[in-house]
Amino acid sequence: MVEKPKAVVLLSGGMDSCVSLALAHQTHRVALLHGSYGQRTEGRERRAFNEIADFYGVAERLAVRFDAFGQIGGSALTDKRIAVPESGQALAPQAAIPVTYVPFRNAHFLSAAVSWAEVIGASAIYIGAVAEDSSGYPDCRPEYYRAFQAVIREGTRPETRIDIVTPVIGLRKSEIIRRGVELGAPLELTWSCYQYDDEACGTCDSCRLRLRAFTEAGVRDPIPYRAQVAP
Repeated sequence: MVEKPKAVVLLSGGMDSCVSLALAHQTHRVALLHGSYGQRTEGRERRAFNEIADFYGVAERLAVRFDAFGQIGGSALTDKRIAVPESGQALAPQAAIPVTYVPFRNAHFLSAAVSWAEVIGASAIYIGAVAEDSSGYPDCRPEYYRAFQAVIREGTRPETRIDIVTPVIGLRKSEIIRRGVELGAPLELTWSCYQYDDEACGTCDSCRLRLRAFTEAGVRDPIPYRAQVAP
């Protein structure tokens, strides 16, 4: 039998990255990378990462800290002086980039993933970026990943071949949920809330996006909420 190629999957603990892992798991031997950056729910997301990794039986996992984001600030996720919005801004069409955007965060995650992939011989990096039905973050656009792919070609060994794979980038959140259900992905282990780590708040933009998506998908959201705003 031909051995499957290896892929590094960036797994935040959220449902987009979980479904991306489920897709990668079909065709690759996976190694899982998690980034902590001083976000409000850092511990809860790390727990989700480990529980999802255990679900898939993945032993090769790496958790990396990016402490500079706490010093840099500029985001409601890393600076407690900036309130997490509960306005439903992310659900509005063509909304401005919200204060939950962490400046250029995905470049740091991808850089760590490329470094690790080159060391362990992985030929792909999976990341659960979503372009349309998300919070409008600029580092979730297809153009961004095409540009980063060029950086990888120029900045690694001549023989290195690493492809960035964005398997859910063109899907709506509801489509991601349906795909996850089809694949048996453990959505009950995922965490999306920006504010709390015991029960999801149900009011931040991330919770609102998630709740709306589950409603549109016709699937019950399996995680607990303190409150739920009608989508």
